[in-house]
Amino acid sequence: MRAVRPRWTSHRQDEEPGHGEADGVPEAEFAREVLRDLGAGVLTLDTAGRVTSVNPWAERLLGRSAREMAGQDAHDLLHRNADGSRVPRERCTLRRPLYQAPAEEGSEEYFLRADGTTVPIIWTTTPLIRNGRRAGLVVVFHDFTLHRSAVEDTAARTAALETLTTRLHLLAEVSTVLITTESTQGTIRRLLRLLVPELGQWAAVDVCSAQRDVLERVAVRSSEHPHRARRLRGPVTSLPEPARVAVNRLINGDRPVRLTGDELLHDPDEPLAATHRVLFERLGGHTAVAVPLRTRGRSYGILTVARTGDSPAHTDAETALLADIGRRVGLVMDNARLYHEQQNVAETMQRQLLTPLPQVNHVRMAARYWPAESAMEVGGDWYDAFLLGDGVMALVIGDVVGHDLKAAAHMAEVRNMLRALAWDHQEPPSLVMHRLDEAVTNTSDAPMATVVFARVEGPEGGPWQLHWVNAGHPPPLLVMRDGETRFLEGGHGPLIGMSATLRLGLDWPDAREDLPPESILLLYTDGLVESRARPIDLGMAKLRHHAGVLARRLAGRSIDDFCDELLARIAPRGDDVALLALGLPAAGVGAPGDTRPPPPDQSTCSPADPERAAPGSRMQEPEVLDTTHDEAEEV
Repeated sequence: MRAVRPRWTSHRQDEEPGHGEADGVPEAEFAREVLRDLGAGVLTLDTAGRVTSVNPWAERLLGRSAREMAGQDAHDLLHRNADGSRVPRERCTLRRPLYQAPAEEGSEEYFLRADGTTVPIIWTTTPLIRNGRRAGLVVVFHDFTLHRSAVEDTAARTAALETLTTRLHLLAEVSTVLITTESTQGTIRRLLRLLVPELGQWAAVDVCSAQRDVLERVAVRSSEHPHRARRLRGPVTSLPEPARVAVNRLINGDRPVRLTGDELLHDPDEPLAATHRVLFERLGGHTAVAVPLRTRGRSYGILTVARTGDSPAHTDAETALLADIGRRVGLVMDNARLYHEQQNVAETMQRQLLTPLPQVNHVRMAARYWPAESAMEVGGDWYDAFLLGDGVMALVIGDVVGHDLKAAAHMAEVRNMLRALAWDHQEPPSLVMHRLDEAVTNTSDAPMATVVFARVEGPEGGPWQLHWVNAGHPPPLLVMRDGETRFLEGGHGPLIGMSATLRLGLDWPDAREDLPPESILLLYTDGLVESRARPIDLGMAKLRHHAGVLARRLAGRSIDDFCDELLARIAPRGDDVALLALGLPAAGVGAPGDTRPPPPDQSTCSPADPERAAPGSRMQEPEVLDTTHDEAEEV
């Protein structure tokens, strides 16, 4: 060390020879060597705070020589804020041990280098005591730059990781919302609840309508003005040519567009003002990001998210996140479009297969088809009724495995095969069922099916008899006028497609049952009596109970009223339901010589009931309540 004023140590006059030496090195020289190689800067100050000595390490850290610093006020020369400004003397913590504190340390101070830059230091100041009195202090300091950079870098990485985690969590919530099975508009409104105020103070979704120059604002949400936001939903008026071009460019592009409130509100030539000015006028905001809802080469609309007040404009990362959300929404809308297109094809196909029922003399029939609540809302359930060549009425109820368009196609195959076989072969139902099993196994790829095939035999006016077989299907229900009910358990055999396929050699026994006058015969599929929440035994008991009650209560009413009331009471959920009901007249009605007119069939129903326009058959769908509006009204 270069001792400007050599006051590091003093020698006592009464020291014995050898004392004050370390391995033959004088004590003063040893202290200088230690301070020179200490690896930290060391300053000594006198009681006035002036520099009295500097070690070489401090010279290197500060870029100043010991001679240059000697005698200078250490605070005025070195102590600075991070920006290089002076620290007021009364706030100098390094000088405190000169007066009262025994020692001080810290890591939030800066020293000024000779080149004008500041260096962050971690430091310790200790009083220098001589003869029991404070004679100055010692300042030991290190360059804190590397450590502070590491701490700041760690903090920055932690903050970035927290931001990324938050965005991934938001994206996961968005994905959960988008995979729900509710209506598209309901899904979009739930999505905006996540985006506001997480990514903006208001958000809106505009969807393309059938008209090229009209948008439908299906959802608007604002955290600051919720009531105003709800009033902004609805069609966006016809757009002028510049606005239409700008909208088409946006929704057909792949990149987000940044919007500013000043331009939209004050620039008459801004093309998107026609669609977005009203949003900024009513909801406020300084900036926004508009992203296209687009996928698979199709455009569906625009998602706009805005910032208001002191909130900063969207960062590039937030804009990229919104663009990704826009693509996901576009995919959901595209899937909904494909679903509805396929659904319409399937429903049209099934409606064509569920043909009108024949009405023979005084015997009346009614049928209902209740589609499933989920999946393709179409499946393998069907009913059928037709006159055979010998004048006998044939009744069919069946169910092919599956709930999609393929199941409907297989149902059509089995239905048409059974019709052809029943017409061509005037033979007992058991033989017809055997031929059907062989035909399905060898000429079709349809899976297994359950079927009841029956013949209603008897002269005009009765008595009538039911002759049937049952291939693994729920048993028909016979309902008498007085409310007595009975399941027809006979005629049971294997499912269609099982015996011939597995070469089991099984058969279907014929069964017969007298049909009392004014009774009702019900053929139905398992969706009427079975659900996830209810086993089939309880469902069949419920069917039997309600059918008996309605037979007494609706005596004299039409078979259609009976079917409607029965479905309303049971309210099936989940699976498809097909129901075929045969209502027999009183004894002797319709016999030769009877002049009483037959009851009107469904083709002559009053216009007040337009759903019964199709003669003898009606597609009955469950009531679906649109709750999306109610959801959007919640604040």
